[in-house]
Amino acid sequence: MTLRTLFTTYSEKLQPIYGKQEAESLIFWLFEAFLKKGKMEILKDENLAKIPKNLEAAFSQLLEKVPIQYILGKAPFYGREFIVNSAVLIPRNETEELVHLIIKENKKLNLRILDIGTGSGCIPISLALEIPSSKIFALDISEDALRVAIENAEKNEARVEFFQTDILKEEIPIRNLDIIVSNPPYVCESEKSLMHENVLNFEPHLALFVKDNDPLIFYKIIAQKAKSSLILGGKLYFEINEALGQEIYDLLKELGYTEIAILKDLNNKDRIVKATF
Repeated sequence: MTLRTLFTTYSEKLQPIYGKQEAESLIFWLFEAFLKKGKMEILKDENLAKIPKNLEAAFSQLLEKVPIQYILGKAPFYGREFIVNSAVLIPRNETEELVHLIIKENKKLNLRILDIGTGSGCIPISLALEIPSSKIFALDISEDALRVAIENAEKNEARVEFFQTDILKEEIPIRNLDIIVSNPPYVCESEKSLMHENVLNFEPHLALFVKDNDPLIFYKIIAQKAKSSLILGGKLYFEINEALGQEIYDLLKELGYTEIAILKDLNNKDRIVKATF
């Protein structure tokens, strides 16, 4: 069998789930990971003596709609590689935009930055490495998620101080912060039917969903508690549900924040809200 034949076979089996373009992208990713073969080698139609068992097993998981990042145990984020498993969300492009905005807008030295609901640690680790003079903190309710985040910090040689904290019930454990950032759960339970099965069935619901009757709960509580931890002039950055931008804007205004702005992502959807204390 040739690489191209196997590629075509796998891709065609996957297309009913993901469509042609995404299916091909996933198979390229799979071949690179398990066969160490790039796109050009596949297209040259090299011979393949036999299909490795680990490749077959990984492809079977893809057919079961397991996200490829969980199959490989890693995901790219802001130019680096992060360990991921079912205890943490897979880092998204939109969150890279959030990180890039914080880096672009905050050039000062010796900043103190906290990430709330850190998951894999992709946000604080990226900030620690891109703004190396800063002191970075991160918290999460999940012990399993924090284990992944700590491993990622060690892997990427980033200095981040982690806390296990239930932000809905406990106070923020750090004071005198210049920046608080959060990508909290923001998908309403009623939106589950709109989600892809590979997200719904495999990514942690604790990090995804909020109740329909209180979709702003994390924004409200974080913004309230942030007032005791931010310095005057400190900044708040949120990743948001595209449908809730105006409501979050109004909430922050009511709590006394200024310079509030709703920013769109690369897909032209409301995705980030920032404000000053």
